[in-house]
Amino acid sequence: MKPFRDPTLAYRIATTASIALLLTLVPRTDAMGQPEIVDSVKRFEIRTPKPPPTPRINGPSVFGVRPGSPFLYRIPATGVRPMEFSVEGLPRGLKVDAGTGQITGTLSRRGEHIVTLRAKNALGADERKFRIVVGETISLTPALGWNSWNVWGGKVTAENVMQSARAMVSSGLINHGWTYINIDDAWQGKRGGAFNAIQGNEKFPDMKGLCDTIHAMGLKVGIYSTPWTTSYATYIGGSAENPEGTWATPTIPRRGNLNKKILPWAIGKYSFARVDAKQWATWGIDYLKYDWNPNEVPETSEMDKALRASSRDIILSLSNNTPYDNISELSKIANSWRTTGDIRDTWVSLSRIGFSQDRWAAYGTPGHWNDPDMLVVGYVGWGNPRPTLLTPDEQYTHITLWCLLSSPLLLGCDMEKLDEFTLGLLTNEEVLAVDQDPLGKQATSLSADGSIRVYVKPMVDGSKAVGVFNLGSKDSTVIVRFSALSLLGAHSVRDLWRQQDVGQFEEQFQVAVAPHGAEMFRIRPQKTNEVR
Repeated sequence: MKPFRDPTLAYRIATTASIALLLTLVPRTDAMGQPEIVDSVKRFEIRTPKPPPTPRINGPSVFGVRPGSPFLYRIPATGVRPMEFSVEGLPRGLKVDAGTGQITGTLSRRGEHIVTLRAKNALGADERKFRIVVGETISLTPALGWNSWNVWGGKVTAENVMQSARAMVSSGLINHGWTYINIDDAWQGKRGGAFNAIQGNEKFPDMKGLCDTIHAMGLKVGIYSTPWTTSYATYIGGSAENPEGTWATPTIPRRGNLNKKILPWAIGKYSFARVDAKQWATWGIDYLKYDWNPNEVPETSEMDKALRASSRDIILSLSNNTPYDNISELSKIANSWRTTGDIRDTWVSLSRIGFSQDRWAAYGTPGHWNDPDMLVVGYVGWGNPRPTLLTPDEQYTHITLWCLLSSPLLLGCDMEKLDEFTLGLLTNEEVLAVDQDPLGKQATSLSADGSIRVYVKPMVDGSKAVGVFNLGSKDSTVIVRFSALSLLGAHSVRDLWRQQDVGQFEEQFQVAVAPHGAEMFRIRPQKTNEVR
């Protein structure tokens, strides 16, 4: 990406009468009688501070696993290496590698275990409580990872995937909880093997070896399929018109047939969900993107049962996309589901999708997440990578809003071209903690005043995460009033992007927001100042 300029902005106090009526209370003023403003907007700045050299444990505070399933969790921690890891209270059946922080093994009994994760290096140490939940629900926090489609499209190869995994480690994203390396459409070859399941094509000659190598890095692997006979990219699907599952590349045009329940983009007479799930488990797959339109209950339920019978925890993520009339049933089965069509790296697409998610909020809960589609920051291009068309401010809006929405965060970029600005977007542990909060409550819009949006998300510790967005074309100043957040008394306000305490406020604070930009805060009662 080209370097970003960092000009000094002249802030314009926008008209706030309407929003002030919604968020009532008298503006706080400084010693000169002027409105007190959290004056923090720099349009092209890298807001996230560099992590300290001492250890700092990041990532979620809870992890779910089914009884008897392989356990794989890598303790994410920043700080100078070498680093030594340990876990106090680790239940029998699990072990931790002191050098890598990888926790592996199996747990056979249902229950919860509160353990203490520890990391130390020559400069210091850190520790954190961590809850392991052994039960039927996995994906207790939204998935963090990468998906091949938005950068490589149908051109994806095994080497692209390996490069992305290596870059996830070398960039340090793995130390912030980024975990999944997901292969999208275009890996599929013919049926065969021990289960007569879909095998990798010539671009993916050794799926088991690929998974083993990525797992050894402390990462997890995802794959793609569809219950149709043919995928969107015209590769073999999970059903067929004959019991052998033989298939040939479609010769009829896609246009006019896709999504019309007309073969080959339709459900075939014979399903291979069970044998495909067995194959994925044997390879070591951890995540399935299951893609067809519309997402319906019978196919979802069938695949859920097949994945559970595979004896491996595999996230079931539905795409593309979920009819709202089906969400009540589908949300009880799938771990995530697309709430929208495909995103593009434009402000129109981003804002249309991101700011229309409120009606889905009731269905998002730990283990089951609303998914407004993948991230379009960095180098994207669907087979022809180039820099995202989103401005820096729009990218801050993208990450801020998706974290507030408790969305799965799946990068769709060239992982070998992560510049400092993009890394700053993706390595802010205080921002990511909002997405990974174990309460799992999706933020909803508190107000919609002209071009201003204020989103509020309750957090597990009783604090509130607040996002302030400017959808307009001019700088604006927004008054955030505690009464509208159902808060009484003095509260501390912390700027999450800059990881700075803004101050203590009795009734309200103000913030300047750039056009198409966002600011993000965590608000706590005054007696509680620590943010982790």
